[in-house]
Amino acid sequence: MPRATSVYRCQQCGFASPKPGTCPDCKRATGELVPLVEERAAPAPSGRRAAVAAGTRPVPLADVAMEHGDRTLVGIAELDRVLGGGVVRGSLVLIGGDPGIGKSTLLLQAARALARVTPPVLYVSAEESAAQVKMRADRLGVAGDGLLLWAENDLSAVQVELDTIKPRALIVDSIQTVFLPDLESAPGSVAQVRECGARLMTLAKGRGIATFLVGHVTKEGALAGPRVLEHLVDTVLYFEGEHHHAYRVLRAVKNRFGSTNEIGVFEMAARGLVEVPNPSGFFLAERPADAPGSVVVSALEGTRPLLLELQALVARASFGTPRRTVLGADYNRVCVLLAVLEKRAGLPIGNQDVFVSVAGGGRVVEPAADLGIVIAAASSYLERPVPGDLLILGEVGLTGEVRAVSGVEPRLRAAAQLGFKSALVPRSNAEGSLPLPVKGVASVSDALAAVLG
Repeated sequence: MPRATSVYRCQQCGFASPKPGTCPDCKRATGELVPLVEERAAPAPSGRRAAVAAGTRPVPLADVAMEHGDRTLVGIAELDRVLGGGVVRGSLVLIGGDPGIGKSTLLLQAARALARVTPPVLYVSAEESAAQVKMRADRLGVAGDGLLLWAENDLSAVQVELDTIKPRALIVDSIQTVFLPDLESAPGSVAQVRECGARLMTLAKGRGIATFLVGHVTKEGALAGPRVLEHLVDTVLYFEGEHHHAYRVLRAVKNRFGSTNEIGVFEMAARGLVEVPNPSGFFLAERPADAPGSVVVSALEGTRPLLLELQALVARASFGTPRRTVLGADYNRVCVLLAVLEKRAGLPIGNQDVFVSVAGGGRVVEPAADLGIVIAAASSYLERPVPGDLLILGEVGLTGEVRAVSGVEPRLRAAAQLGFKSALVPRSNAEGSLPLPVKGVASVSDALAAVLG
């Protein structure tokens, strides 16, 4: 009988060692001495491997049968969009986000919607008591028809109960608080998270249960626990947003059943999360009129164009070193664009404080917003407003040229629906029939002359 082996693992980064001691990676990164915790592996079985079951034999790809109804619409359009058109039967979905951002609220509303379509739905709360979840359900107006609630963190007990309930969907809140009694480590440890995730994946695939997991995040915003958890699940969703803003964005970073470019936008209201079918109007609702330094750009998130307001403020530096503060955009890219604006367009902003922000708490990182950032900074410096019905698109190179961007037609169509009258685009994009009148520019100097005179 082979003996059980032990491995010593860091509970923070997952570093493994055959000997006890402290984690060298954590000491190198933070200077702290993090002890390694012993994890005992079960003894390996002796003898020959059991025969492969008949249902798991290799079969030709052409003979694999696709079952109808494998994908079910949740009933929340923004969530269905991010999932790729609904939840797939037997899929394992991991949702992460900051504490208090609304993960449990979103999944409780999703559980209500799924219970109407494919009952029963089992909601396992491993962090809160049943009374706490019931208080949230009453606030959200969630009825109990087809929805079962269980405050339990023992995953082996949940597995036994699945044989009796036979749910069509399972929600576990959260993966860091459930545990398996067979393992000696505490809930939330690397071993527990890894083994619980693997057990839930086996249950989801073997029984065809659509399973949702809530995951904690670290201070850096990454999902806590071993990276094997992200490789294990089918879909990884991040629920993002600022606590002082009402909007929330659901973004897919991994999806085996759909695109990872789609986003869902919600608004946190008194009775829970409300879908925002027109995010562009939401972000532009409070845009000031004829204000220098304010422009509108279009960010393409998957197949959905989002119109966002970019604001720039250029002011005389109060100290020797000018400040550069960026909110909602890439800091390094903004610094490069400001250098291009000074070098290629001749605007002396090197000794000025520059503040760039995406209004409403939005975020834009694609190069199509480069020209908007440049014009917003120039508009603030020259105190000349940009026309309020003008959309600005274009990537800016280091030599001051304005390069073409992708998806111009859907961006312009979304702008036309919101009442925009014209657009400033790269010259190579200003060809053909477009939804809006456009003016093509080839350089930053041409763009500044066209917009600000």
